[in-house]
Amino acid sequence: MRVISCYSMKGGVGKTATAVNIAYWAAKSGLKTLLIDMDPQGASSFYFRVKPTKKSWGKRFFEAYKALVQHIKASDYENLDVIPAHLSFRNFDSTLGSLTKRTDRLRKILKGLSKEYKLIILDCPPTIGYLAESVFNASNLIFVPVIPTTLSERTFEQLNSFFKQNDYLRKKLVPFFSMVQYQKSLHKKTMTKMQGDYKNFLSTHIPFSTDIENMGEHRSPVDIYAGKRPANKAYFDLWKEMIPLIRRAK
Repeated sequence: MRVISCYSMKGGVGKTATAVNIAYWAAKSGLKTLLIDMDPQGASSFYFRVKPTKKSWGKRFFEAYKALVQHIKASDYENLDVIPAHLSFRNFDSTLGSLTKRTDRLRKILKGLSKEYKLIILDCPPTIGYLAESVFNASNLIFVPVIPTTLSERTFEQLNSFFKQNDYLRKKLVPFFSMVQYQKSLHKKTMTKMQGDYKNFLSTHIPFSTDIENMGEHRSPVDIYAGKRPANKAYFDLWKEMIPLIRRAK
């Protein structure tokens, strides 16, 4: 089993859209996949038409994997299950703050799902607290969408600095450009600079596209309603580029 996360300290960078489309392609390729929506906004749950239970259960999330199993729901797609987000997830940092070995609990809990799933994808909120550190420890790889702008560049630098200062493996961080507008000189300039500064950027770029924005209207991955469009090809290419990295990840 491999655990990957879609994470960014910055919101609005295409993190959830990536998690949803990559989960879809992973399942379609035959991998038994579980998407865990850890963002209390519940966007990826909404896209997959999966509703959470009405009862609050965020405090039990980090107790044992059996608590997670009770909330696994099937999606409309073969090989793909979802643990939908709940509004109570907004308290994850304070919940973890009251626990011992707080940043290692998620990793141990997810191990209990290894017999059932080949791939677990974490859709993470844009925070940098105990929850984020739990994700860093639990993930084999952390895919980071980066909009090629000055602020996103700065945010990615801060994330790398955080990893260095706290002795996390920086090789887990795998950035790729998201919401790219090739006609903008700032985007082209920033991409060139960052690819020079960080050699591990994926070659696939996710474009800024109304087809991706329309995921909320269609409540499905892009392939379902815009299969022949460039945005869908980009997500498929991104998944193909991820495959060997995930297989080699430790």
